[in-house]
Amino acid sequence: MKELENEDPVKLEEFQKKIDAEQKIEPKDWMPAAYRKNLARQISQHAHSEIIGMQPEGNWLTRCPSLRSKKILLAKIQDEGGHGLYLYSAAETLGVSREEFIQMLHEGKAKYSSIFNYPSPTWADIGAIGWLVDGAAIVNQVSLQRTSYGPYARAMVKICKEESFHQRQGYEIMFKLSQGTAKQKKMAQDALDRWWWPSIMMFGPHDEDSPRSALALKWKIKRETNDELRQKFINRAVGQAELLGLTVPDDELRLKENGDYHFGPINWDEFYQVLKGYGPCNKQRLDNHKKAHSDGQWVREAAIAYSKKQKDKAA
Repeated sequence: MKELENEDPVKLEEFQKKIDAEQKIEPKDWMPAAYRKNLARQISQHAHSEIIGMQPEGNWLTRCPSLRSKKILLAKIQDEGGHGLYLYSAAETLGVSREEFIQMLHEGKAKYSSIFNYPSPTWADIGAIGWLVDGAAIVNQVSLQRTSYGPYARAMVKICKEESFHQRQGYEIMFKLSQGTAKQKKMAQDALDRWWWPSIMMFGPHDEDSPRSALALKWKIKRETNDELRQKFINRAVGQAELLGLTVPDDELRLKENGDYHFGPINWDEFYQVLKGYGPCNKQRLDNHKKAHSDGQWVREAAIAYSKKQKDKAA
């Protein structure tokens, strides 16, 4: 492989043996440059997604239908901020600073999940995000608890526990709406119609169109392919939709003899357009992040100054 041409073959062999033996790679261990680069990209994009993902939900904090729902949503958004911090910290162990990761995001050199570039116009969207988006994230992240890089794998343990809460919160919203008035059920169905396809796009391109997958699987950065993870999610979500009395917006959906669901073609043109920055909310999401980062500069500077002062006192 071209990415490995300049690597020491002996070290590469030892590295692969360690991977195959299910031993975790730690920050001070030797690793191929391509392994480090792949991980830095993946973990930082994961962190960016958690932070940007707070925006469509934060949009509803002042309009929650009850105090209980507001408390739950606040807790969820706080969790997502924490997930971003865990992941930025894990990514920094690869030799790139958090400031550099954020700068790459602001300059358009780094991506985040395309799903967060869609609007959340109704309360049902908050339910659909929790049920479908976090549900898809759980399917992917459970396997990442076994990823080969130690700091990433350990961060995912706590994240997965909290994501399970988020998924249940979203499903509860959808359940209440689907059992409510005709107008409320229609609202839930409309949210499902809008979020279904973007949710299954979250897993990325089909395996044959994902050039990085081969090395990621070889090095056990990823434990399952995009299509395997997507199929798992669909198999679970279809039954959950049936329990809600809602209809999955896919005319080709049918159960196959092996227990998997056949599903219709994915609109990859839409996926790539959103990924390139042309989604409904791309500019808004990134502008909001840039403004929040700029507005919070004084807080970061004060925290650094206080920390330095405490260290000087201790010395």
